Parts: sequence; structure tokens; C-alpha cells
Amino acid sequence: MESQNRKKTEEEYKKQLVKEIQNTFLERQKERKLLERTWEINMNFLAGNQYARINDLGELEREEQQFYWQYQRVFNHIAPIIETRCAKLAQIRPELTVRANTYEESDAYTAQMSSHLLHSISEECNLKEILARGTTWSETCGTTFYKVVWDKYAGKMIGENTFEGSVQILPIAPFEIYPQSLCIENLQAQPSIIHARAVPVEEIELAYGIKIAGESLTNFVLSPYLHRQANAENYMQTNCAMVLEYYEKATMQYPNGRYIVVAGNQLVHHGELPYINGEQSRREYPFIKQVSIPISGAFFGSSIIERLIPIQRAFNAVKNRKHEFLNRLTMGVLAVEDGAVDIHEIMEEGLPAGKVLVYRQGSAVPQLLGASDLPAGFNEEEERLLDEFTLVSGISELTANSQNRTNVTSATGLQLLLEQDETRLVITIESLKETMIKIAKHILRLMRQFAKTSRLLRLCGEGKKVKIYYFNGADITSDDVVIETDDTGFNAPAKKRSLIYDLYQLGLFEGKSGKVDTESKLQILQELGLGNLHSDFSLYVLQKNKACEENLKLNEMDYNVEYFDDDKIHITEHIRFLLSSEFENQQEKKDLFIKHIQAHEQQLKKKGIL
Repeated sequence: MESQNRKKTEEEYKKQLVKEIQNTFLERQKERKLLERTWEINMNFLAGNQYARINDLGELEREEQQFYWQYQRVFNHIAPIIETRCAKLAQIRPELTVRANTYEESDAYTAQMSSHLLHSISEECNLKEILARGTTWSETCGTTFYKVVWDKYAGKMIGENTFEGSVQILPIAPFEIYPQSLCIENLQAQPSIIHARAVPVEEIELAYGIKIAGESLTNFVLSPYLHRQANAENYMQTNCAMVLEYYEKATMQYPNGRYIVVAGNQLVHHGELPYINGEQSRREYPFIKQVSIPISGAFFGSSIIERLIPIQRAFNAVKNRKHEFLNRLTMGVLAVEDGAVDIHEIMEEGLPAGKVLVYRQGSAVPQLLGASDLPAGFNEEEERLLDEFTLVSGISELTANSQNRTNVTSATGLQLLLEQDETRLVITIESLKETMIKIAKHILRLMRQFAKTSRLLRLCGEGKKVKIYYFNGADITSDDVVIETDDTGFNAPAKKRSLIYDLYQLGLFEGKSGKVDTESKLQILQELGLGNLHSDFSLYVLQKNKACEENLKLNEMDYNVEYFDDDKIHITEHIRFLLSSEFENQQEKKDLFIKHIQAHEQQLKKKGIL
């Protein structure tokens, strides 16, 4: 009896908890309804549906023309502006590295391994494409989110239905994230967050082992309203159920926070926050927020489209009225006396060239009501609106369509114009960089938490030598991710190439002989992004790799000098190894290396080079 009462109490608690989560979700939906309509308006204008508006009831509707003959054509300047901004932001991919906790060699090694691991996972997850998709949402709606989770079914299979597991990064539209407060800017400072999405019932059964009746749900990734109005059935997901993931911040009552999942009307999970992904091994939300334009005191950011919409409306109106006036100017308005001509014939055929117009004898001759020339105000207003597009968007004609309307023609001046043009994007770029660093930290922390077994990391190192790392989560001792090289500043590709060309012309790469040696040429090609063109230096690379192998073999035994060895390259690599920190603990092998280097010098003397 006691067990039955306990079971009944648990069922009542679950039902009550489900009801609380669902009611909370509905309240947050109502609270940000107007904000969602703003996002939909942005999507409509970006897609070219620029006669949508929000009515007094807070719903989207189409704005109808006042007269049937008025034009409602769209001259979309918002789309190319957003495409240009997204293209410029897609070039922002700085090199991320992990900084060691201390100067000890072991920490330096694990930091290097963590950096390589970070790059490997980024490639596996296709982080570039994910960031591009997220940036598109950010530029359209003002905000986007990334969810970094652990997928236990990813990675290499290590047993029957058992996998190593790996990190998964998901771009999330702002429609799916419901924070507790719209006034708290910091995501991790939110008391709770709901991630709401429509999920097929098959996936729910596979994930949680329960069967739920499916229903038709509107996709949360809302499509342009005018298209949905015409084909609403195309934007419905069938046989799905609403999944609400409720994340609650750590409190005194729940030190590790709470993670509750409600699928349909059932409670499928209730526990603590699953990931140790915060600073000082704390459990935090698995979300990272990226904004286009931050707003003080607001959780969601703003989009540049919101500023461009009034200009776009005015531009469409000017262009349409201009074309209507041109039609009046070319076709005119025909004035005829009642009964003088066949009205139906003229309305159907108009007045084509060469037409014989027959009118009733004794009546007034039909005539076109003349129109004056096109007023100059149309062209002036059009030019002013085009200038406002440039002023508000921060994307000049020099960047958008490679047109330079200034008097600047020098390369230095044009470069300064481009740098000034990028100034308006600095805030958005900084948000993107911060997002990349946070994603990288989440990746390392999840690997440290879940990668318990030994793993193999293989990568191609310097001179196309394959490096192999064996590691587990305990080896990831540092998650201090920093930007090593910045593509937007001094180390931008174009600036780097220009600097290399200048240094080359100044002769700073030349050696003692007055020429640039082979190793310097190879490094220059790699810095210019032409590392694959070192076929002429392939022999140099082979000699260098052979010398590096000898460094390892000389630790164990004497290694004879070969006649076909390039002695200069070998001597350089052997001395470099002697001076490296890797040789510090092998001083007893020093005499062996000196003997080997002297053998190379003897070879040079025999060849008459030394």
C-alpha cells in the first residue's frame, strides 16, 4: 500500500512538473510575441516580400495598394547588403590555440595536443559551415545560438553498439530559445532557459524509449509569412511532438542545476545539468549566443535590417511612383467626348503606332492630356535614399559592387577606405570571435568530461611528417583558448602578403651569400598560402626529413653518413636538434652527434664545398 501511495505521489509530481514547464513556455511565448513578429518582418524583407506589416492585433498581413493601378514592385537593396556582410564575416576565421597553464614541458605538450584536438574536432563538425549558418541567422534576426553537446553515438566504434562519442555543434535559430528574462544580457546569467522544438515521434522513441502520439506542428524556423499564407501546409511538420528542454541555473536547492525534458505531455528526463562546461568545473547551459548588434539591457540583439526597412519602404515607393509617372508620360491619358469613339476598342487596343482613329463627325477630336517632364525631385530623392542605404548599413559601394566614386586612386588610399569601411563591422566581428572562443572551450571541457578511454589523434605535421597523439580526457589540462593569429588585423592575408613582398624587395630574407636560401623560400611560399607549390624543393624536404629521422636514430646508435646526403641540410638539422629543449635530457648522446656532424663536414671537404 505504501509503495502504491509513493508511486501515485510520484506520478502526480511528474504531471504537475510537466504542467509547470508547459505553462512557463506559453507565458514566455506571449511575452516575446512582438519580438518574433519583428524577426518575421526582417525575413520577409530579406526574401523580397516587402509589403508585409504588423497590424493592430500583432499579426502579419499584406499591405494592399490604395488603387488597383498602383505598382507594388520590389527593388530589394537589403538582400545584397546582408549577403555582403555575411561574406565579410565568413572571412573571419582566426587561428585558435590552447595556452599552457605553466612553462613546464609536460604542460606545453598537452597544450599543443589540445590545440591539434580542437582543430581536428572543428574539421569533423564542419565548424566553418555551422558558423556561416549561424551568422546568417544573426544578420537576419539579430541573434543566433550554438548548442554544444556530447553525442555518445559519434566517433569510432569500439564495440557492439558502442562508440567513442564526440562533440556535436548545432546552430539554433532564435525562435527556439526562450529565456526567463528578456532584460538579462548574459546568457549564463539567465535563471532558466527553454529550448523548444518540434521533433518527429520516431526520434523521440529512439532517444527516450517512449511512444507519443504525433501531431502537425508549425515549424519554429518560421518561413516568410506571405509564402506561408499561400502554402501553409508546406510549412507544417507532421507526426511530430513538442519537446521542451528546460535548463535551470545552479541554486542553493539544486547545486548542479536542473535539466528537465518534456515530450508531448510526458516527462522523459529529470536531473541535473548534464555538462561540466563552465569555468572552474561548473555546470552551465550548453548554449553560446552570437549577436549582430548588441542592445543594452536586452537579451536578444538587433539586426541591421530593422534600420534598413524604413529606407527600403521609401525607396520602393519612389521607384514605383517614378515608373507610374513615366507611364503617364509615354502613354498619357486619352480624353474623348462621350459617344465620339468606340470606348471598348480603345480600352482593349490602346493607341498603337499607325492606328486610324475614327471619331463621330461633329464631336471634339480625342486628345492626350499632356504631362510635363519627369520632376527632378524623383532622381534627387532616389540618390538620397541610396546614400542612406550606404550610411545605415556601413557597406559602401567600394565593398558591395567594387565601384569607387571618390577621387582616391592610390593603393594606400584605397586600402584606408577599405579599413574604414570595416569599422562598422567591428562589434559584430568581436561577437563572432568571442563565440568561437566559447565554442572551443566547450569542446575541450566536454572532451575532458567524457573522453575517459585512450584515443588516437593523427595529424600531418611539419614536412608532411605524421604525428600521433594518444590521449584521454585527463590529458586536457588547459582550456585557456586564445586567438593566435587574427585575420582581421595585422595578420590579415592581404596585409601579410603585402608585407612579405615589401620585406623581400628590401632584401631582408637574403642570407650571407646575398641570395634567399631554399629553406627561406619554402617558408615564404607557405606563408603566402602556396605551400603545395614546393615541388621544386621536394628534394630539400626529403633531405630534411631524413636528417630528422637520423636525430631519433642517433639517440640509440651511430648512424653512417651517406654519399647522397645534402651535408649542409643535415648539419643544420642536427645542430638545431642539439639546441632544442628535446635534447636537454640526452646530454650523454652529445659526443655521438658531434662525431656525426664532423663526418658530414668531412664529406663537404671531399666534395670541395668546405
